[in-house]
Amino acid sequence: MIHEIFPVGPLQCNCSVIGDETTHEAIVIDPGDEVEVVVAILEKHQLRVTQIVVTHAHIDHVGGAMKLKALTGAPLLLNENDDQLLKLLDVQASWLGMKDPGKVVVDESLADGDSVKFGTIEGSVIHTPGHTQGSICLLLKSEKTLIAGDTLFQGSIGRTDLPGGSYEKIMKSIHGKLLVLPGETIVIPGHGPSTTIEEERERNPFLRG
Repeated sequence: MIHEIFPVGPLQCNCSVIGDETTHEAIVIDPGDEVEVVVAILEKHQLRVTQIVVTHAHIDHVGGAMKLKALTGAPLLLNENDDQLLKLLDVQASWLGMKDPGKVVVDESLADGDSVKFGTIEGSVIHTPGHTQGSICLLLKSEKTLIAGDTLFQGSIGRTDLPGGSYEKIMKSIHGKLLVLPGETIVIPGHGPSTTIEEERERNPFLRG
């Protein structure tokens, strides 16, 4: 499996390009900005994007999605519970002093238990409301890797004070759906360094006790 993780945009969102080395099919997760970097990585590995997956509808994760969609023709996938947040991208942009990316058109809603397949690789969608109502994680079970969006970080959890956020829901999502995964599962958060489920079980101050 090809997996490149790189920060994009002013908030340094972790964007992932994940590809099948045999079929050269790939997905891009959270292309929030700097689409030219995404395209360069795709070209380096000779990958063809089959799906664009967005973990939640905050501008730093979805801001470049329509541009990438136009360049690749790949459908855009996002949980429908974040539809209202998508309509507030202009407001989000004004909060952060960023350019409004314009209207984002979602091709398919990702629900809990759905599969995302590209080549021989399959990811399972885990709906983890709390940071936003539509937040999702993507579990690549065969690779023991979880793309966690802004639900779980190294030593922290996603903020819940923005529209659609809920502390009770994010704690339920993390304890009920993420911490039950095998300890060796690698966690790729939406920002910052990678971690593991075991490390967060044992050391995350928000989750202990």
